[in-house]
Amino acid sequence: MTVEATFNLRHMPFERDIPTNSLYLSRSTMELLSRLEFAARKRKFVAVTGDVGVGKSTTIRKFADSLDKSTYKFVYIADSALRPRVFYWEVLTQLCDDTKPSFYRAECKRKMVTQMHKLLNEACITTVIVIDESHLLSQDMLEETRFLLNNCMDSNNPMCIILVGQSELRAMLSKEIFEPITQRIDFRFKMEPYDRAQAHEYIVAHMRYAGGDAGIFTDTAVDEVFGYSGGRARKINKVCSLAMLYAAQHNKTIIDGADINFVVDQELVW
Repeated sequence: MTVEATFNLRHMPFERDIPTNSLYLSRSTMELLSRLEFAARKRKFVAVTGDVGVGKSTTIRKFADSLDKSTYKFVYIADSALRPRVFYWEVLTQLCDDTKPSFYRAECKRKMVTQMHKLLNEACITTVIVIDESHLLSQDMLEETRFLLNNCMDSNNPMCIILVGQSELRAMLSKEIFEPITQRIDFRFKMEPYDRAQAHEYIVAHMRYAGGDAGIFTDTAVDEVFGYSGGRARKINKVCSLAMLYAAQHNKTIIDGADINFVVDQELVW
C-alpha cells in the first residue's frame, strides 16, 4: 500500500512544498516574521543566521508570501559565487523585464538604484532583497552591500536588505574587518532548532495539514525523532517521511521508537 492509503492522507505531510498557510510556526519563528515585516516596512538592513536545516529558507518563503504585492517587490538571490556586478544585474532583471545587459559594475548599480527609486517614488513600492546563503559571500560582495547602503541610507532609502546564512555568517560578521558592515545592520536574529515540545507540535501541524492523525507517532517515536534531528526541521521531515514509508511497506499504522531507530540506522547513519 502507498503511504497515503496506509495513513488515510490527503497530502504527504513532510514535503518541502507545503503551502505557507499550513506551516508550523513556533513562537520564535513568529517573532522573526514580525521583525522581518518591520524591516520591510521601515526599509532596514537585517541578518538572519542559523544552523543547517533549522528552517531559514522556509521562513523566508512564508515571509515572501505574506508581503503585499502592491506595496513590496520581493527579490530573492541565492548564488554562492555572487559578485557585485552579477548581484546588481540579478536584482535589476527581477525588478523589470525590459532591461538591457551591461558589463560594467557602476552602470548596473546605477540602473538598479534608479529602478528602485522609480518604484518607490512612482508606485510606493519598496524593494525587499533577500540574499540567501550569505555565509558564502566573498569579502568583496559583503563590502559592496555597505557601499550600496552608504549611497541609499537616507529618508528616501528604496530598499530593505536581508542577509540569510548559516552560523558562519554570524562568525564572519563578528570579525573586526567587517565592523563597518555590522554597524550598518539594524538587527540580527539567530534561528534555533526546536525543543522537544516544539518538534512534537511540528509533527502534529504537518500531519493535520495532510489530513492524518499525528497519533501514529507514539511518544517514544517523537523522542527518537527529536534525538536524531536535534530539533532541526529538515531532519524531522526526512526521518518522519522514511518512517512512514517503512511502516506502509510493513502494513503498520503506528510508528514507535523502534521503527524510528531502525530507519535511522538503516538509511540515515553512514
